[in-house]
Amino acid sequence: MTVTEPIIEELIKICGAKYVLHDDDSMADFLTDWRGDYHGAAAAVIQPATSAEVAAIVSLANRRNTPIVPQGGNTSLCGGATPDDSGTAIIISMGRLNKLRTFDHKSQTITVEAGCILGDIQRAAAKHDLLFPLDLGARGTCQIGGNLSTNAGGLNVLRYGTARQLCLGLEVVMPDGRMLNLLSSLKKDNTGYDLKDLFIGAEGTLGVITAATLQLFPAPKAAATAWVSVTGINAAIDLLNAAQSASGGTVAAFEIMPKSVVENVLRHFPNITCPLKPIPEFSCLVEIASTAERDAAAADDGTMPLNAVIQHLLAEAMEQGWVNDAAIAQNQNQRQALWDLREIIPLSEVKAGKAFKSDISIPLEHIAAFYAEAAAKVTAIIPKVNIFAFGHLGDGNLHYNLSPPDSSPDSPHESKDDADFQLAFIKFENVLMELLKKYGGSISAEHGIGQKKRHLLAAAKDPAALTMMAVIKTAIDPKAIMNPGKII
Repeated sequence: MTVTEPIIEELIKICGAKYVLHDDDSMADFLTDWRGDYHGAAAAVIQPATSAEVAAIVSLANRRNTPIVPQGGNTSLCGGATPDDSGTAIIISMGRLNKLRTFDHKSQTITVEAGCILGDIQRAAAKHDLLFPLDLGARGTCQIGGNLSTNAGGLNVLRYGTARQLCLGLEVVMPDGRMLNLLSSLKKDNTGYDLKDLFIGAEGTLGVITAATLQLFPAPKAAATAWVSVTGINAAIDLLNAAQSASGGTVAAFEIMPKSVVENVLRHFPNITCPLKPIPEFSCLVEIASTAERDAAAADDGTMPLNAVIQHLLAEAMEQGWVNDAAIAQNQNQRQALWDLREIIPLSEVKAGKAFKSDISIPLEHIAAFYAEAAAKVTAIIPKVNIFAFGHLGDGNLHYNLSPPDSSPDSPHESKDDADFQLAFIKFENVLMELLKKYGGSISAEHGIGQKKRHLLAAAKDPAALTMMAVIKTAIDPKAIMNPGKII
């Protein structure tokens, strides 16, 4: 590819030569996903700075029938932002669209451009004593456009909802280059189809999100956090429901981790410690939070501060037989140590080697049965397999991941016969699909479909729903240039 080719010349006219990358070295970081599972090729990577530039790029691509791959922080876990290997696509990297456009303290909303880093949005809200509650481990890298395009979930879904619930309005560039302005801070707008919801979760297959109006919330003033040893999954669900009642519905997070997951963290990160010894068969990280100043310290009027609430909750849970033991954080450092143990799980899995990873959701009433049946079926396929099944129990989201058994404590999984294990994992994927159908679950809870799960969608989705999705795709993107090979 040389700069003399017409489309490169036209792209340079739009964005400037500095922001049109077209050699292999400068494009390399944009052509591989975060996990290293997907590798593609591209004609160019374009870095626009305004919505108008995005519109001009998309209009040009539409005229030339050139595929477009929108890309945010490139933290996709399903290959949703990686092009195919044809080398015909142009990647629109959104990082320069990073302005905070408006902040409305009265309505507690913020309008930001799609390339804004999630952590930066959180900090901007915090300056006004407000909270943008979408939160996930990639907060320092992921961009809000990608979060919305995948309908990201994360750690606070239980209380605040997914990215979809946190978005009031969007600005989107359509596949023909037209700008669709749906930005609004209205809480109620009952004027027909809610068009913004078409683009949230669409993974860039219907258009390019360039800006969003987001809902903010009062910032928590106090939090009580505990690491809890539960007697089983159903006991954990009982504890969750009791915590919601005891806290007045202010449970901010409720995470579950089996012993295997915690052991893997400690193995690869010896500076991390588990607050309970021995390591529980199942641990829960429970956090309740309050926006009331009075909950930050013991009150004189008899109102229980949050730590007292969680202490009372856990005492009753022990009497019920749901809880074996618990450690309650007494300060911010202890709270952070508990969250560090939870949040480093994905990186510890990377260090454990290549594995089968899934992101599923299951109705709470069936999680225990699913967990037991899945464990029995996977160990029948792969004896002594490492089952790393953890996640956001509060909203029924499990990351059901498998890693090959170790031949010795220090041998990496890459040294084993990967081909055999990949075949075994494929067998388990079929089993997993059967179990999700049996228990009414979903193949994707928060990571999207991307390339990774496209082959599963036909089996998982209602045929009428698939037909409707195809009709929408064809109507909005008749030339099929928007992020081809993803979802549909």
